[in-house]
Amino acid sequence: MRQPHLASVVERRLLVNYRLAPDAAARLLPGPLRPQLVRGHAVAGICLLRLGRVRPAWAPGAFGLRSENAAHRIAVEWDGPHGVETGVYIPRRDTSSRLNAWAGGRLFPGEHGLADFEVHDGPGPISVALAARDGATRVDVSVEPCGELPASALFTGLAEASRFFQDGARGFSATARGHRLDGMELRPGHWHVQAGRIHHAASSFFDDPARFPAGSATLDSALVMRGVPATWHPLPAMPTTPATPPAAPNRPGGPGGHGPATDRPGSRSRCGTPTQGVHRTPIRKDTPPSPGPGRTGRGAGAGRGRASVPR
Repeated sequence: MRQPHLASVVERRLLVNYRLAPDAAARLLPGPLRPQLVRGHAVAGICLLRLGRVRPAWAPGAFGLRSENAAHRIAVEWDGPHGVETGVYIPRRDTSSRLNAWAGGRLFPGEHGLADFEVHDGPGPISVALAARDGATRVDVSVEPCGELPASALFTGLAEASRFFQDGARGFSATARGHRLDGMELRPGHWHVQAGRIHHAASSFFDDPARFPAGSATLDSALVMRGVPATWHPLPAMPTTPATPPAAPNRPGGPGGHGPATDRPGSRSRCGTPTQGVHRTPIRKDTPPSPGPGRTGRGAGAGRGRASVPR
């Protein structure tokens, strides 16, 4: 079945970035992917995405849906027919929308699992917490938008971080069967992001010592995007060979964005206007198909403690 292009508004995209030991990142990647390195580090993170007006690209915006979504991902590269290509590998996708969880991997690329979200998004810090209903993933972060990128071991400043994430337009998500990755490309109408200061961040994925031994996953930086119209374009599936050891599946029994402040009209993105007041996403609220790559769902995950912010 031909999968449709989707249109949406990126109401809020919060990127919490980690630097990883290259060997720890490589163990999680299926072939033919390998970590994309920046100053000797692999780059990974959590994309916390609120999408509005999600609909088939041909439909009017009045018919669009809204959802909260999360993706754990790792920046990757691979050898393509014309040289080295880049993107992100997404081992895990979570969503607040039952429709997303059903349609992902069926009507559009990227298997999604169901999770409960609580979001505070107004003046001051942006706080997002989620618990996957299958118990496999928990996230709790608080980030305050700011003018300049705080000290980062990955990037010299906001402009460099922006270019890096903008260039990773394609995401490839783990699937339940494990023999292929679902592909999706995000194309924003324009590119505008700002830096964020991390107050706290915890992720059962990155805080898991079995996956990342002590010192191999460190918080690095945060970025925020708001109010950007975007379209989502299916890509051909990528055949894979298993990771060693296999990457954690994204749904029971089997296996989602980037950016800082520069405006680039018509540019393509890897993965606005501030919301007034405080926005809470009701638990179990059904909303839109979020077009991005991965799948899951409630319960406690390991490693809920806070990670220290690097100076």
